Amino acid sequence: MRHVLSILVENEPGVLSRVSGLFSGRGFNIESLNVGPTLEPGVSLMTITTVGENAIIEQIIKQLRKVVTVIKVVDMLDCKAVEREMVLVKVNATETNRAEILRISDIFRCKVVDVSHDEMTIEATGDKDKVGAVVAMLQRFGIKEIARTGTVAMRRSMQ
Repeated sequence: MRHVLSILVENEPGVLSRVSGLFSGRGFNIESLNVGPTLEPGVSLMTITTVGENAIIEQIIKQLRKVVTVIKVVDMLDCKAVEREMVLVKVNATETNRAEILRISDIFRCKVVDVSHDEMTIEATGDKDKVGAVVAMLQRFGIKEIARTGTVAMRRSMQ
């Protein structure tokens, strides 16, 4: 089962290593990991996406809570949350397919963030399924480069 963990941590050297070490120690892969500062100075928010059995993820969460630099851990599976990720996709854009790429970008409400004579870079933001669909639609034009952020999540206000 897919789990999205929201982890508040102190922004200190070695925190990422300790958190990721708990996953690797249990033999679990981290599908995506995002870290960014919060409004509180010295505190960062990690969003980790992983797949595993509920019992094992529960054990990882318990161990994460014991790490001194971890302030709070929330499994977004237990609450309603908003999830988003962003992708930048650089595709081949010739005169013949440029209009089609723009049409697909409009359908998915993407932004064109860079253009040259033979390439176009598209920015897409949305949930995992939407980002996957955009990438799938653009593959036929020949993807030259891709940068994907992975999931960030926030608990919904109205629970």
